[in-house]
Amino acid sequence: MALPVKQILWVDDEAELLEPHKLFLGDKGYAVEMATNADDALELLRRRPFDLLLLDEQMPGTRGLAAYRELREFAPSLPVVMITKSEEDATMKEAIGANVRDYLVKPVTPRQVLAVVTRILEGPLIRSQALARGFVERFRAIEAERHAGLDWRGWIDRWVELAQWDVDLADAGEMGLHESLRGLYPDMHRAFALFMKTEYPRWLRDLEGERPPLSVDVVPEFVAPVLRNDRKVVFIVIDCLRQDQWKAIEPLFAPLFEIETTHYYGILPTATPYARNSLFSGLFPGEIAARYPDWWGDRDDETLNAHEKDLLQAQLRDLGFDLPVRYSKITSPADADDLLRHLSSAIAGDGISAFVFNFVDLLTHGRSESMILYEVARDEMALRALTYQWVQRSALFALLQDAARRGIKVVITTDHGALHCNTPATVFAKRDATSNLRYKFGEDLRAEREDQALLFTNPDDLRLPHRGQSMNTLLSTGDTFFVYPTKLREYQQRYKGSFLHGGVTPEECILPVSLLTPKR
Repeated sequence: MALPVKQILWVDDEAELLEPHKLFLGDKGYAVEMATNADDALELLRRRPFDLLLLDEQMPGTRGLAAYRELREFAPSLPVVMITKSEEDATMKEAIGANVRDYLVKPVTPRQVLAVVTRILEGPLIRSQALARGFVERFRAIEAERHAGLDWRGWIDRWVELAQWDVDLADAGEMGLHESLRGLYPDMHRAFALFMKTEYPRWLRDLEGERPPLSVDVVPEFVAPVLRNDRKVVFIVIDCLRQDQWKAIEPLFAPLFEIETTHYYGILPTATPYARNSLFSGLFPGEIAARYPDWWGDRDDETLNAHEKDLLQAQLRDLGFDLPVRYSKITSPADADDLLRHLSSAIAGDGISAFVFNFVDLLTHGRSESMILYEVARDEMALRALTYQWVQRSALFALLQDAARRGIKVVITTDHGALHCNTPATVFAKRDATSNLRYKFGEDLRAEREDQALLFTNPDDLRLPHRGQSMNTLLSTGDTFFVYPTKLREYQQRYKGSFLHGGVTPEECILPVSLLTPKR
């Protein structure tokens, strides 16, 4: 079925001179109605809808911008292109300030007008079609390549590409292609788990060898160079931020900063007590427990992040820095309000100003406990939208605006990602096993299906603390969450569809770290 003809209303007191433009646009499939003044245009708008308004700025009687405001009251969503003989900057700025969609200076050629009309009326469809063609081409290539043979750099490139397609296809409303993309994920998860099963212990056995940056390298490799050059840096950790969420919020920061993004691998388990402590300390969990037993011993996970500032200070001393360390953790609306009240003094004059923002992590965990949160953050697309909306009006954004205004560089990253989990994986364990849903420690741990988890019997393979003889580590793979045979129905009902972390997937392991340099 043919698409309806786009209707254009052109308001110009010299309408008879525009007949060549009207015929040219008509040949290109657009219907053009002419009006010589604002009153006639308003009457036409009352009678029928139009898709675009071309408005002359200099007409006898009502000036174009005045007519624009009157017409906008009647048709507020109608896109408007202002056409004027004036080349004065003031006129252009006034038109842009009035939120016209585009601005042309006479004399204009029919093709110039066509270009603007096509961009406004057909641009979204043209971009969507180009996006679809590009995706179909890459989809076929990825299907043919699969994921075998990727090294750690290849996995970063693959995951960043798929996450970008995920964002772009969803934003374009290409839900059929988006479903095709999601069809690649199960195979990707299986291949990544096999890759990490062999490569991750190898990286940890030979830290001087060929390996990616890990959590322990974030401060030495990305924060310390800025601190050496500038003697000051803002270091921000957004707990539980995925690559696709970063791509969604990055445009908010682009007007303020030049943004350089690279990636690192979070340590295993990809959970806050392990990954974030390693990030702040520059040490693996087993090393933290051995060096600082009073800060990070064999205790409940909930208490393991109590000494992040101490760990960061110790790491900076090891790196040769004798500079102040300021640390703030924002875990509640009261914390955010307090940061906003003291924003002018939140960033230290010299040294490192470190901030941890827990909103995204609280949101992902809260879905399991709140039907309202579950509904509004139903899937990855909804979670991205909520993250974007939060950042827009957050203390985080205010902090970044202050850093940009003061010309202070920012390193922003996350400690781990999260995964939308829908598949229960039955595990068998003794009573001493931990209760985590994506990772477990305990004796005689095993999953009912080997393809749903990675089992590590030696804590040294992961550089974890020794918890006793026969204590194993079980890490979930794919979109699974651990359930016990005796609580299968209860766990399914409560946790199916939750965003969880602690396992071994690109979503949880491959993490963005960005240097934000204020624009001059």
